[in-house]
Amino acid sequence: MRWVVYILCALLAFGCTSTKKADSQSFTPYYTPKYAQSFSIVTDSAGRKVLIVSNPYQSDEHFEQRIYLLENGQVAPEGAVALHTPAQKISCLSSSHIAMLDAVGAADRVVGVSGLKFISNTTVRARAVEIGYDAALNFENIKGAGTDVILLYGLYGEQSSMTTKLTQLGIPYIYIGDYIESTPLGKAEWIVALSALCNLESEGKEYFSALETRYNALKQSVANCSSRPKVMLNTPYRDTWFMPSARSYAVALITDAGGEYIYPENCSAQSEPISLEQALILASKADIWLNVGQVESLAQLRRENPKFATVPAVVSGRVYNNTKRTTDNGGSDFWESGAVNADIVLRDMIQMLHHSATTESLYYYKQLK
Repeated sequence: MRWVVYILCALLAFGCTSTKKADSQSFTPYYTPKYAQSFSIVTDSAGRKVLIVSNPYQSDEHFEQRIYLLENGQVAPEGAVALHTPAQKISCLSSSHIAMLDAVGAADRVVGVSGLKFISNTTVRARAVEIGYDAALNFENIKGAGTDVILLYGLYGEQSSMTTKLTQLGIPYIYIGDYIESTPLGKAEWIVALSALCNLESEGKEYFSALETRYNALKQSVANCSSRPKVMLNTPYRDTWFMPSARSYAVALITDAGGEYIYPENCSAQSEPISLEQALILASKADIWLNVGQVESLAQLRRENPKFATVPAVVSGRVYNNTKRTTDNGGSDFWESGAVNADIVLRDMIQMLHHSATTESLYYYKQLK
């Protein structure tokens, strides 16, 4: 599942410490997100924009990063972290951030990518260089690409060994916390944050506003549906079945599409492991089964999970996977562009849950045959 790391990661590197002089600045709201919880944009008393990123990974420790977005010769306060905008050369560790830049017409600014061969965006795949991932990050390629800023993705905490090296190289970084957002629109709203790095805020706000309108119209269309099918998710990974939190992005999609998550008991902030026996009980109560890993057919699903061959979703053929748009190398466009196409993902979900899906009508999903 290494490609999942490529898909989810996006690194935009910046230092996150600042002196008391920088911290003492008073700020005025400039862009307050409607849905996203992990970023905001403010201005200081001198009119300088500041991107504030809060808790962009799964950790109990509070983390905040302030990045001054300077333009027209502005100078940052002493000790503050700054990026001179517009950023022209951006390296990414997450494919979702590539899609966000593409949404505002800035795909040609991506010069470095983690997991390049897995990327769906042909413009980026043709222009960017591979920069590695995790402990194998290729700093030489990052520097050689002329990176202005690198977009970082952290799972469980600050990656100090990586950020220390980036600071030594003089490459600013920013943690992007879109994956931590619990709603589709919260995840998508990070488009505005990334557009601000490129001085394309108008494009970012316009794109997100149109997406929000389309998404909420679809959500409203099934708000009063009389039947709410029960939905099972995932398959075992290394003999453990992980079920997402009832507060997660995946479950928000199910709810917004007029469905009912089969495992609302997980109210934590993370996915929860359950036994195969418990998974079988849940699957036996579900009407539909989604996101079945690398499984491509019902026959394969039965072979790999023989005890599940007779659950209702398998018997009725209501098993769908988010792998319709997969690259030749196994990259997933669902995890790349799905965030910026949240309305299309929701449309797929509504069709699958309410018996109107066809091979032609689904964009990211396909029905297992």
